Amino acid sequence: MARFNKALIPAFARKYSLPCSACHTTWPELNAFGTRFRDNGYQLGNDRDAPIWQNPSYWPAAIRTSPQWHFESTTHQPVDATPGDGTSGTVERTISQHGFDLSGVDLLFIGTLHKDISFGFVSAIENSGAVGLEAAFVRFDNLLNSSWANVKFGKFELDNMVSEKRQLWLSGNGGFYQSYHFVPVGSATTFGLGDNQLGVEMSGHSNNSYTRYGVAVLENSDGEPNMDGGGHSYDGAVTFSQAFDAGSIGVERLGAYAYFGQRPTSFQTSGGEPIPGTGFLNKPFQRYGVVGDFFLGDFELLPLYMRGSDDAYLGTATPGDQPLPAGARSAQWNAGFLELHYYVNPQFIFTQRSEFIRMSQQALPSTPSNLGNIDAYTFGYRWYPMMTSRAGLALHTEFSMVKTLGAAPLSGAGVGLPPLSTDTPVWARSLLFALDFAF
Repeated sequence: MARFNKALIPAFARKYSLPCSACHTTWPELNAFGTRFRDNGYQLGNDRDAPIWQNPSYWPAAIRTSPQWHFESTTHQPVDATPGDGTSGTVERTISQHGFDLSGVDLLFIGTLHKDISFGFVSAIENSGAVGLEAAFVRFDNLLNSSWANVKFGKFELDNMVSEKRQLWLSGNGGFYQSYHFVPVGSATTFGLGDNQLGVEMSGHSNNSYTRYGVAVLENSDGEPNMDGGGHSYDGAVTFSQAFDAGSIGVERLGAYAYFGQRPTSFQTSGGEPIPGTGFLNKPFQRYGVVGDFFLGDFELLPLYMRGSDDAYLGTATPGDQPLPAGARSAQWNAGFLELHYYVNPQFIFTQRSEFIRMSQQALPSTPSNLGNIDAYTFGYRWYPMMTSRAGLALHTEFSMVKTLGAAPLSGAGVGLPPLSTDTPVWARSLLFALDFAF
C-alpha cells in the first residue's frame, strides 16, 4: 500500500461544502474540474481558500483503507520438492493463497498553508505495521499572479496524466501499471514512473487547465530518502497535455511525457558496504511516450504508449569501470495499455484494462528475445452505496491475470523467483472483494 497508495481527500468537500462528484468522476479519479482545482493548489479562488478563514474545527485530513478478501495464484513457482527439506531438490508448483486481509491505511493531509501556498503530506501504514512517508511537499501557486508559474518542492507524484495514485484498481496484480514499473530482466535500473519522486517541479496551466505543462528536476534515487541508491547526478521529467471540449461527448485530452535519468554503476564503500549518495560512473535510461483521456458519452478510454531504454551498462548490471560483456547493447522495449471505464451512473462503474510489454532488444544477444514480455488483463466494478462530503464507501470487485515470460511477476506474487526455464510463462492471478472507504 505504501508503494501504490491512492489519493482521495473528502476534507476538500467538507471545506467548500461541495459534493465529492464536483471533483471526481468516481473517486479517487479526478474529472476536469478536479484537475483544475488541483492545478490551482487546491484552491477555488474564494475566501475559503486560506486556512485563517476556516472554522477551527476544520482539519484538512482524510483516512483511507480497504478491508478485503482476496485469492492469489501463481504458476511455475520453484519450491522444495519435499516441504521443509532444502536438500530435496527444486520443482515447480502453483502457489495459491486466500483469506481475509487489510490493505493498510493511508493518512492524507493536503490543503493550503496560506493563500497560494499549498502543502501535501501522505503517510502509509502497511498491514504489517511498517510506516512509510509517501509524499511531503510545499507548492507555491500562481507566482507573479500567473497560473503558468507554480513551484513544488519535496516528495510528490510526477505529473502523470494517468495517475497511479488515483486509479481504480486495488488487487495485488492489477493494482499498479506494469508499464510504469517494468525493467528488463537483469537490468540494474531502479525506477518506476508511478513512484513518487524527490525534487522540484515547475508547472503551469491555462485558466481552465485545458493546457498543462510540467518540468521537474529530481533526485536520482527513485524517491528514496537519504540519497539511498543515488549519486552525483539528477533526473529530469517533462510533461505536456492539451484538452478539448467536445460538447456533450465530454472533455478529450491528449498528452506526451518524457523521463530522462541516470543511475550509478559504482559506489564508494566502507567495509565493503555502499555509502549512500556516493554513486558514480552514472549511465542513462529513458522513458517517453504519449497518453490520452477520451470520453465518449458514458465511456472513458485511457490509452498509453511508452518507449523504454536502459544503457548497456545498466541493462547488464556491469560496473562502469569494467568492460561490457561481448555484444552488449542498450536494452529497449515497448509498453502500453488501454483502460476502459463505463459509467452506468455516478455511483456504479465497470472497469477493464489490457496491458502489454514487448522487448525489442535485449541487452545481451544471447538472451531470449521475448524474455520478460508481459500480458496483463484486469476486470472490475465499483459500486458506491454512499458518497457524501464527509465520507465515501465503495464495494470493489476485481479480477486480474498477468503472464510474465520466463521471469517473476512484477507484483512479487508467489515466491518472487523466476521459473526454472526462461521459456516458461508464469501466470499470476488475483481475485479481490473489498470495502474501500475514506473519511
